[in-house]
Amino acid sequence: MKLGIAIFPADYGIRPDELARAVEERGFESLFLTDHTHIPATPETRRLMQQAHGGVLPHFTHNHDPFVALTYAAAATSTLRLGTGVCLVPQRDPIATAKTLASLDVLSNGRVLFGVGVGWIPEEIANHGIDPPTRWAVMDERVQAIRAIWTQEEAEFHGRHVDFGPIWSWPKPAQKPYPPILVGGAGKGVIRRVLAYGDEWMPHAGMPVEQLRGRIRELQDAARAAGRNAEIPVTLQGAQPDARALDELRQIGVTRASLYAPSVGAEQVLRFLDDVAPLVEATNAT
Repeated sequence: MKLGIAIFPADYGIRPDELARAVEERGFESLFLTDHTHIPATPETRRLMQQAHGGVLPHFTHNHDPFVALTYAAAATSTLRLGTGVCLVPQRDPIATAKTLASLDVLSNGRVLFGVGVGWIPEEIANHGIDPPTRWAVMDERVQAIRAIWTQEEAEFHGRHVDFGPIWSWPKPAQKPYPPILVGGAGKGVIRRVLAYGDEWMPHAGMPVEQLRGRIRELQDAARAAGRNAEIPVTLQGAQPDARALDELRQIGVTRASLYAPSVGAEQVLRFLDDVAPLVEATNAT
């Protein structure tokens, strides 16, 4: 099982290039950065954040743009996989996002992992002109449009939420046919989405292990029924930093796990990485 690091890349915390170097030096396979363009400063969102997190936490409001931060991470490393964990696709123009990620993949020599999701804060989604109940349908079309741009010389896409005629857009990604698409979420429609346009499933930690085992089994059964020749990889975001817990995840079919680093200054983050670095060898040995 591969082991990575995830973080909310706060502007008051460790720089993304310094973080990426440290993560790579300690043998981790990947680095995932979260995505929030903003957090609405409204009573409704304040209530939602209070219910979910006990308040509006600063790492939500001070998030670096993940694509810019990942570019710094790419320039500072040579082997580290560079992931969005997750990109909030309904808040991103698909043509511009395809261009940005293809450029990053080329400049990093094919190291991008495209984690995708829809977000959970209705007002944040609405501020981008998207009706929150439609966010899943919007993501479905936008990801498929991005795939078309990556793989077609004259790409076009015609849907309800995305519609454009033939376009030219280069560069194309270094990875062929394109960077792996990791579909986030754990709702009832996630398996259908993974099979429709995903390469991996990316649930978030918090689900009981036996429930996760059952969902992975359901995913692989559906993949075989759909004619997939290989099992679909599963990346668990925010795993517990414990060797026994990680081994249990490996046994139920998780193929990559990420550990959340704190959104704090360099000294504290480097101390955290030193503390969890032995898990890389322990995970590789199982």
